[in-house]
Amino acid sequence: MTEQLINQKLNELNSMAELEAKSPSIPVSVMLQEAANLYEWCLKDKDSLSGAGLDWKLVEDLELRAGALRVSQAKWRSEYKSYQDCQAEWKIAAPEAFNLRDELLHHFYHALYNNPIEYSKVQRIAEGGSNADMIQDLIELSELGLKHSETLRAIGMDLSLMDEARSKSFKLDGLLAKVNGAKSEMSPMLELRNKAFTHLKESLVEIRRVGQYVFWRNDERLQGYASLYLRRKNRSQKKKEDQAIV
Repeated sequence: MTEQLINQKLNELNSMAELEAKSPSIPVSVMLQEAANLYEWCLKDKDSLSGAGLDWKLVEDLELRAGALRVSQAKWRSEYKSYQDCQAEWKIAAPEAFNLRDELLHHFYHALYNNPIEYSKVQRIAEGGSNADMIQDLIELSELGLKHSETLRAIGMDLSLMDEARSKSFKLDGLLAKVNGAKSEMSPMLELRNKAFTHLKESLVEIRRVGQYVFWRNDERLQGYASLYLRRKNRSQKKKEDQAIV
């Protein structure tokens, strides 16, 4: 199985509009291991499974489907890590920016108190408290401060705060766009990962279904055609229910 074949499979999945992209019902790592286990297990039963109507191409395609899931999962995790980094950066930067805006408003209210027209501008800028408002406030305060730099200097304000406000406004605007964009839209890579998961799951379900039909009276072979993860999960759930009844 080559990287080229995996990329071909991913391209096929991208174009399969009819394939519903369902979120993983079990951990991806578990699904990948179960696929590998099932592949090895059913090789011994090829004649029996094929004789019962199983399309053996499903088995032959298992490794490629698993490879597509493994690669798409890795790419999605990398993308999600980038999103998490943006969130972490925002959580640190936003409070600092709000504090800067409040500090500038504090100085401007005092410096422009006796200038009704400019004071009303400060009041207008101070309206609204959303993240987007704060980002816009910083750039407007910076512009207003440049007009009244001498007045602000006269009250002892550090004029470098205006440059800091301008810089933060542009930086946070891009950062907030990344955070909000990731929240509001389904990532194409996440959708592809979900398609790869669904594609692999469909083959596992069908192979297991036929295997359970063929070996319904052969416990030794039957055990390989069930999800060990789900079996353990069901046992754990039943145990909890039994304890709850007691």
